[in-house]
Amino acid sequence: MKGGTLYNRYSKVMEDLLKRLSDSQIDAIKEIGNIGAGNAATALSEILNTKVNMTVPSVKIIPIERVPSVVGGLEVIIGGVYMRMSGDAPSNLLFVVPVESALSLMERVLGYRPMDYTNLKEIEISALIEIGNIMCGSYINTLVKFTHLNLHPNVPYGTIDMAGAVLSEIIANLGEVADYALLIETVMTVVGESPISAYFFLMPDPDALTVILRSIGMM
Repeated sequence: MKGGTLYNRYSKVMEDLLKRLSDSQIDAIKEIGNIGAGNAATALSEILNTKVNMTVPSVKIIPIERVPSVVGGLEVIIGGVYMRMSGDAPSNLLFVVPVESALSLMERVLGYRPMDYTNLKEIEISALIEIGNIMCGSYINTLVKFTHLNLHPNVPYGTIDMAGAVLSEIIANLGEVADYALLIETVMTVVGESPISAYFFLMPDPDALTVILRSIGMM
């Protein structure tokens, strides 16, 4: 459970830090998001064997509890891939797309469209995880390039379900160590498909955001 002097002190420190972010610090974070999106588009183009364009219309920092509302509410069906990032700035990463977009991307990888997202085969889940792994990995690689920190991904987890089911356990666990999420909202366009609204959340452990900002000379 949340609580205790240490947690309250961390929450206050994080709140104060976020309020004090300068325009240049925010611009630096946005630049990392933009370059990460470009790298993800390149990597995804290779696996899908078609051109993928990505833009980053917004980068913002939001309270953890607002994550479900960002993706459309607790009952919206989504595809989600979660990954833990270890190293100098331990963080949690979450990649989310609407269910129809997830199925379309999986079809590109598999060569067929999964018929029942409520009962996915292991190979179908693997396709979703592979896509999310590319997205999360691209942002981690971008962070490493910018920060020169020692960062590396752990084994990802993926599923398609109601947003509440996908996010509740993750957020409950994150509540022990993270209070805010860095949201990168990406519009992804795959040739032959409608534009896809994809969401990437970076949820840093205590002090991780400070480490990242300090490493790029922004503290």
